[in-house]
Amino acid sequence: MQAVSTLELTTQIEALGSLRANETITLTSNETKKITRINFDDGQRVEQGQILVEMTSREESALLEEARFNADEAKKQLDRVRELAKRGAASQAELDQRIREFEAARARYNATESRLKDLVLLAPFSGVVGLRQVSVGALVSPGNAITTLNDDSKMKLDFTVPAVYLRNLHQGLPIVAKSRDLGDKEFEGEVVSIDNQIDEVTRAIKVRALLDNKNHELKQGMLMLVDLKASSRNALVISEAALVPQASNNFVFVMNEVNGESIVERRQITIGERLPGAVEVLNGLSAQEKVVTHGLQKIRPGQKVQVLAEEKPFAEHAGEKSHLSDLIKSAKN
Repeated sequence: MQAVSTLELTTQIEALGSLRANETITLTSNETKKITRINFDDGQRVEQGQILVEMTSREESALLEEARFNADEAKKQLDRVRELAKRGAASQAELDQRIREFEAARARYNATESRLKDLVLLAPFSGVVGLRQVSVGALVSPGNAITTLNDDSKMKLDFTVPAVYLRNLHQGLPIVAKSRDLGDKEFEGEVVSIDNQIDEVTRAIKVRALLDNKNHELKQGMLMLVDLKASSRNALVISEAALVPQASNNFVFVMNEVNGESIVERRQITIGERLPGAVEVLNGLSAQEKVVTHGLQKIRPGQKVQVLAEEKPFAEHAGEKSHLSDLIKSAKN
């Protein structure tokens, strides 16, 4: 027989995930224009606001000059009529007309300036550009990819976790991720968001973690192995040899002392995590109760038994500071 023991366990979750840049865009044009200058090289790091691509703008520049002249002239006429109106030499209707003309000229100038700005593509954030897909002189249209821009200072790691672990997941949960592409180098991060729905087919939920990438080693699309150490708890454990499985249920024979005699009781239990040679007991047993581990085929409920030997509690075999993560890892190797 063996006494039910208490062991500190840590639930370890393993998953596979894919990396995405913290921010990523495909740089495209808003107008159908010819490219006149490209101000970046493949794989170059750029700063927010840096000019990346310039397109034909001679016509827009001329229209902007015209719009500026018209707006300045309308402003002069407005100022002149306003002074005349103060002296009573101009009517209110004439002043209102000049105000409308100035506002219309200023609106045309702003619209032309906005179109001109659309012909200069700026980096919306700092990051690294990818391979350029066009050359100087190429005619580009809205939707044509020019290059990609990734903010890889931090990387998003998306992975799925079985829904059975949902209660163990929360924001801020630390993770360790590694990739064979980088020689199994470990990167630390934390869970930043959990999806709002569970997949009906896989019964898994999508989780997103954030990894620091200050050395820019991690790349978008890289496959990562994720380890999460979810919840630490003091759990009841017994030897796996004490289990008597029947269909989907599990039973054990518990030793009770009745009038100085050892009587066995058949009791249903609920098990949790499985360890090498042992199982976690969620309910059905209490600490220090004793269960039968050998000769289970020969005993019946209510039968008197003689104890020939008592095994050490499993916690003493595993060590007082053992963790489930270490035990699972040794079982997989």
